[in-house]
Amino acid sequence: MSATIPIRLACLAALLVSGTSLLAQAPEGPLAPHPGTPIQQTPPEILAKLTARVTLITTPVTVRDPGGAMIHSLDQQDFVITDNGTAQKITHFEVGGDPLSIVVAVETSTRIDPMLPQLRRLGILFTEQVMGPEAEAAVIGFDDSVRRLEGFTRSHESVAAAFAGLKTTDSGHRLFDAMAEGVAMLTDRRKPTTENPVPGRRVLLVISEALDSGSETRLGEVLRQAQLQNVTIFSIGLSTIRGELQSKPRDNAPVPIAPPGISTLPGPPGTVPTPSNTAPPSGVDLIALAQVIVQQAKSAETKRALELAAVATGGSYYSSFKGRSIESGLDEIGGELHSQYMISYSPPRSDDGSDFGYHKISVTLVPDKSQGKKISSRPGYYIPPPSN
Repeated sequence: MSATIPIRLACLAALLVSGTSLLAQAPEGPLAPHPGTPIQQTPPEILAKLTARVTLITTPVTVRDPGGAMIHSLDQQDFVITDNGTAQKITHFEVGGDPLSIVVAVETSTRIDPMLPQLRRLGILFTEQVMGPEAEAAVIGFDDSVRRLEGFTRSHESVAAAFAGLKTTDSGHRLFDAMAEGVAMLTDRRKPTTENPVPGRRVLLVISEALDSGSETRLGEVLRQAQLQNVTIFSIGLSTIRGELQSKPRDNAPVPIAPPGISTLPGPPGTVPTPSNTAPPSGVDLIALAQVIVQQAKSAETKRALELAAVATGGSYYSSFKGRSIESGLDEIGGELHSQYMISYSPPRSDDGSDFGYHKISVTLVPDKSQGKKISSRPGYYIPPPSN
């Protein structure tokens, strides 16, 4: 019995020494994967739950007087905001002063060849009127593919150089894929921190025709993510008809069979084709249409895609179809961006899933401030239920 005890003590001592050695050899922090070992991705169902857990909603608000001029002299107490009819407490209020992160998505399809010299000159105007001294911007081009032409930078020279170097490649037009890429790039910018719980402003500016061809992403998916990530979409609609008319005639150019601006397609019975009635139709309730598209994650009639994106996220759409130039549209976007009210609130969230679905946002002014003023803001957002 006495001989057994020393043996057991010796074994115990050996185990302690071995354990101490192993602990000393254990690396600090996570182990690096071996070369060639695939990195485990987050399960889709967890991503869905993370996406659905919205903690802060920010809506840009533009207020105009009867003449259309923007008003930027209102205070936080002048606004009333509701989420699905329930009044919300405003947790952050700013007038055009929050830091900006902007992605510019520019069409590089051969369809816009006549406008390419004009687009190349937009860099200086964009940096001065839209970026300002503090913003960061990135530039992507798209046709049959989407390419990052310039990463996020505060350098005005780098952004202007990206515009100056624009080149067209093919006739493809993956508008929705480009918009999805822009939203994804912005998702990682200006994130809230402990010191600053309110994220910076995220803006996607699209300069393109309102067409899509071959995109793997649907417009509804783009708008849904833009709303959840508080991305505001502004757009300038390019007109290839206008570009052809402004460009120098080519020796081998086809001879038009109708006067400039006149459609060669038959119009409604009893009407004569004119430049005014060949413009995109109006009178569509874009807010209601945007709500349906976001809820069902569907695509929409491509002729109104840019307008729908702006309406759904609280931005603005400017068309270069009649009279208005691309430069004037860019100038107006810059003025609106720096005059918008940014209102944030944290809606209460339930654990029973009752907060999933579409949430309508309503922004109004208190009665003594509302007379004669027009308000525009994002109409709402959609929280998808977690996938099973």
